[in-house]
Amino acid sequence: MPLLLAVACLAYAVDLFSKLAVVTKLEHHDPVNVMGTWLQLRVIRNSGAAFGMGAASTVVFTVIAAAVALAIVRLARRLYSVPWAIALGLLMGGALGNLTDRLFRTPGQLRGAVVDFISVRGFSVMNLADWAIVCGGVLIVFFAFRGWELGEPREEAADQGPSAPAQA
Repeated sequence: MPLLLAVACLAYAVDLFSKLAVVTKLEHHDPVNVMGTWLQLRVIRNSGAAFGMGAASTVVFTVIAAAVALAIVRLARRLYSVPWAIALGLLMGGALGNLTDRLFRTPGQLRGAVVDFISVRGFSVMNLADWAIVCGGVLIVFFAFRGWELGEPREEAADQGPSAPAQA
C-alpha cells in the first residue's frame, strides 16, 4: 500500500505541475516543436475522452475516474506485489490527475476540460496523466496474461508451499 500511494502521488504531482507549467507558459501561444512537427507541445482543453471522443459525456468520465480511484483503494488491501503496486499506482495517479481537471477546471461542476499538451502528429494530444494511465493499463494486462496475482502475505505463501498438506 505505501508503494502504491507513493507511485500514485508521484504520477499525480508530475501531471499537476506539468499542466500548471504548460498552461502558464504555453497556452495561447504557438506550438513548441520538440521533434519537428511530429511531436509538439500544444495546449488544448479536452472535455471528452481519448482522441476527443465523447465531449458531451464529461460527467460520465468524471464518475469513471472517481470509480477507478475507489476501486484501486479497495484492491490495495489485498495487495502484496511490488509490480502490481506500481501499475495500480500509475493508474490511480493518472485517474486522479484527470479527475482534478474535471472537478476544478472551467466550467467546473464535474464538467471541467482536461489540459492536454503532448501532441503526436496524426495521433492524439494527451497529457502525463494519460501516459500514466496507459502505462499502468499495459502493465496490468501484461501481469494478467502472465497470471501474476495481486499477491498474498509472504508468511501465508510460505505456509502453502508445495510441501504443505492438501486441505479438504
